[in-house]
Amino acid sequence: MSEGSEEAAAGLARLEGFLMSQAALREAREEGQAFARALTWLGSGEQDEISDRFAQHHLCLRREMLAATVARAAELKDEYAQRYGRLRRRVTGMAAAAFAVWTAVLIVLCRP
Repeated sequence: MSEGSEEAAAGLARLEGFLMSQAALREAREEGQAFARALTWLGSGEQDEISDRFAQHHLCLRREMLAATVARAAELKDEYAQRYGRLRRRVTGMAAAAFAVWTAVLIVLCRP
């Protein structure tokens, strides 16, 4: 991959991240407003405060879930890398053993 295409990919990833964060912020605000509107006995200032607090709580939960997902992805990456390493060693060992056996059979069969 060329340097220009790597920069373009990084720029697109940043743009995607920005758009996703804006969508999450919009969703949190909408959820907060919907929650606060259901509390009809509150005044408009109180509803605004409840809406803002709900939105902040919603965003905090989303960040925590994202952090947990990232951490779990790193754990799985390490786990699968270890499994792949063991499998690769096992297959390489079996291939070497099979080659040794095949070589021994050929030596025995080709003796004069």
